[in-house]
Amino acid sequence: MNRINQKAFQYGILGATLFIVTTLLAGFQFENYSHTSQLISESYAIDSPYGIYLRMFGFIPSGIFIFLFSIHAKRIFSSSKKVKLGLSLFGIFYGLATVLVSIFPCDAGCNKELIDPSTSQFIHNTTGLLTYLIVPFSIILIGTALKNVNKYISLSRLSMFLGILSFFLVIIFFSEMSSPFIGLIQRVTEGTILLWMILFAIETKK
Repeated sequence: MNRINQKAFQYGILGATLFIVTTLLAGFQFENYSHTSQLISESYAIDSPYGIYLRMFGFIPSGIFIFLFSIHAKRIFSSSKKVKLGLSLFGIFYGLATVLVSIFPCDAGCNKELIDPSTSQFIHNTTGLLTYLIVPFSIILIGTALKNVNKYISLSRLSMFLGILSFFLVIIFFSEMSSPFIGLIQRVTEGTILLWMILFAIETKK
């Protein structure tokens, strides 16, 4: 395994692990916080007790690692313009977007009704919307670009499956914003995307 492959693997695993661990730990700062019914963003909203620390030492580094993963993975697949485009979109709209929504957290309770939202809330919501619209597409694009490469047939199929799955989960997420299970829906959506990145990172290690 060369240095580029090793870096892509390490950054991918670090980015995913840090995101998952931070999300889990964030719930402990509230007595009645529910991972099932509350959004991830609510755990580091402006009024959260330790939100600033979760953003600075958890979500922001995670986003940077995810972006670095995409940069190094692009170098591995430098001969495919479609794979490079897909990884670029993933790095920007999942990696850097995670950094941006952390710099601009949502209002108290994440202001789901959008009553007089702050600038931070507007940036947070807009960035999140673009993330959920573009990231599944980027994974599907990578999958289609790899389908004719024998070495990566399994990765292609996996990318197509998880990309399409995340797309449908995003549709469910936006159509069920008032659901008591909205937190669970979001976490399954995020988990699908992170699972793809972990498996892709493992594949680059090979």
